[in-house]
Amino acid sequence: MDYFERAKYFRTKKRLGQNFLINADVISDIIDFADIKPDDVILEIGPGVGFVTEQLVKHAQKVIAVELDEEAIKVLEKLECDNLELIHQDILKTDISALSDKNIKVVANIPYYITSPIIAHLLGEIDDLANKNRDKITDIILMVQEEVARRIVATENSPSKQYGLLTILSQFWADCSIIRLVGRKSFYPAPKVNSALVSLKVRKEPLLKLTDYTHFRKTIKGAFAQRRKTLKNCLVQAGFSKEKVQNAISKMNLDENIRAEKLSIRQLGELSELLQ
Repeated sequence: MDYFERAKYFRTKKRLGQNFLINADVISDIIDFADIKPDDVILEIGPGVGFVTEQLVKHAQKVIAVELDEEAIKVLEKLECDNLELIHQDILKTDISALSDKNIKVVANIPYYITSPIIAHLLGEIDDLANKNRDKITDIILMVQEEVARRIVATENSPSKQYGLLTILSQFWADCSIIRLVGRKSFYPAPKVNSALVSLKVRKEPLLKLTDYTHFRKTIKGAFAQRRKTLKNCLVQAGFSKEKVQNAISKMNLDENIRAEKLSIRQLGELSELLQ
């Protein structure tokens, strides 16, 4: 029985954002790009009915699958693999650092409506320098909405709507790239948008060395608060001194009408340092 026929037997739940991957070629690519070694521990987020899971267990020493849906857990239990551990829990409430003594690779086909919270949970916030979850994770392969994938890998030269806080958070703690695009018909039920596989290779050190990471987080939050306004106006409205903002923009030789999305992450770091 093919993946489509198997998926049809399960009553998917829209409230959980369930769209099961049924494209065998994409599943094969996930396994290939994960580069799983015989002694690897894999954390699979949102395994659903286990189409990817049943391939992961063939390659890894252990697969830890965290699934919120009780009915999906019952299906997964039928796999009966010695190296599969099922956890019936919300991933956002899961202490990933406590799951294994070894480093972890993450593979996830996640509900698109909680993509940003899951990335923040895996990597920690900008100023969370000693995040326990991130410390355990080496690689992350995520299936996300194509639009979100573009935001994760964006630069200051990308279309303005793509570059923002999710870009900075992702790239601050990981080397990010798009592995491949995935059409909507690769899922059951088919979502309304296309998807993409993204790779996040976790950094041991943050992208920038700063004197105050909490201040940097405050700076970028203020800078991107209102996209239609200039960087200067955004920062002033966020509570920064108008004089300091003007001086910083001048020292960086920036146009006073520039918007935040036109600054690279390194420039935003420099701006944060000047604003202190």
